[in-house]
Amino acid sequence: MAIEQTWRWYGPNDRITLEDIKQTGATGIVTALHHIPNGEVWTKEEIIIRKKMIEDAGLSWSVVESVPVHEDIKKQTGNWKLYIKNYQQSIINLGECGINTICYNFMPVLDWSRTDLNSSFEDGSLALIYEQKVFAAFDMFILKRKGAENDYSQKIQDQAKAYFESLDSEGIETLTNTVIKGLPGAEESYTLEQFQSVLDAYSGIDNATLKKHLEDFLKEIIPTAEQAGVKMAIHPDDPPWGLLGLPRVVSTLEDAKNIISTIDSISNGITLCTGSWGAGYFNNLSVMAEELSHRINFAHLRNVKRDTDYNFNEDYLFNGDVDIYSVLKTIVKEEEKRKKEGRTDCSIPVRPDHGNQMLGDIGQDNNPGYSLYGRMKGLAEIRGLELGIRRSLSE
Repeated sequence: MAIEQTWRWYGPNDRITLEDIKQTGATGIVTALHHIPNGEVWTKEEIIIRKKMIEDAGLSWSVVESVPVHEDIKKQTGNWKLYIKNYQQSIINLGECGINTICYNFMPVLDWSRTDLNSSFEDGSLALIYEQKVFAAFDMFILKRKGAENDYSQKIQDQAKAYFESLDSEGIETLTNTVIKGLPGAEESYTLEQFQSVLDAYSGIDNATLKKHLEDFLKEIIPTAEQAGVKMAIHPDDPPWGLLGLPRVVSTLEDAKNIISTIDSISNGITLCTGSWGAGYFNNLSVMAEELSHRINFAHLRNVKRDTDYNFNEDYLFNGDVDIYSVLKTIVKEEEKRKKEGRTDCSIPVRPDHGNQMLGDIGQDNNPGYSLYGRMKGLAEIRGLELGIRRSLSE
């Protein structure tokens, strides 16, 4: 038995084709129906069209990433009860089509945040990075969010001011577009005013309130997932700390334990994303993998270098601050444990997460973090590490 090696594919419009992916050695596809607006039902007809496309290429649709959670569900405003019913129906339809793992997140407004999508790496490749002073410069001096300065130390405020003053109009536009890239549907255009109005909609919703809304959501969807034979896998906050005054509830080990304890079910699990949780200096991924292993339903493997000032840069699989060896060893041992228990779902899908832009990827139209060669390198490293771990465990 081996871990299921998967690859995120953005659908028919992705520059990287299914034929390309097959050559990387991946056998499973991680994708979503991006053309269906958030909150609408994923019909079986649409699911079958995408599934057939994948299977015709000799691959399988292993994981949905993601069925987006509508912002009204997170805020419990507007048509949130209808959107939950639609979400339940999408889960049912996916299960009936044989797709049994759904990754999702509960991050308000932004799916992820970086401050540079093309940072020069030491070997000439390009990587994603996050600098707190740069994000603060956007927050305080470009967006001009009321009370933003209260979220940063005086040191960061001073650095942010100096950084902002160094930017010309092109630099301001680039930084704005980089931050807004993390918005779902960011291929559409957002003005700063529109962005601020989306943030304002969360006024009065703190961590405790968002946590309660997540618990309410889980109590509605997990029983549906159980009946449909689907495993849900919540994704960590990226990065795992508060941004722009928004609440965060999937940032730490304690957060994850609270989530899986809300309903004790294999359908209520996590996506172990070593890069997202790993960006926080306060998170030990080796410990998190051990303590959450029984609820790991999906895994993203990548590495980061980080510091205590909330800065991080994405790095190669074995080079950062996360002990990838121990994390993957835990995943392998958990698979073996499930096999001994007689479970039919013992294989945990794993995908290489963000990879550096390198070689022929540089200058191409890449989804941020999702170039071809960097991820192919990561997948090969995962495959080799897994082989070594399995042989060492069998000796």
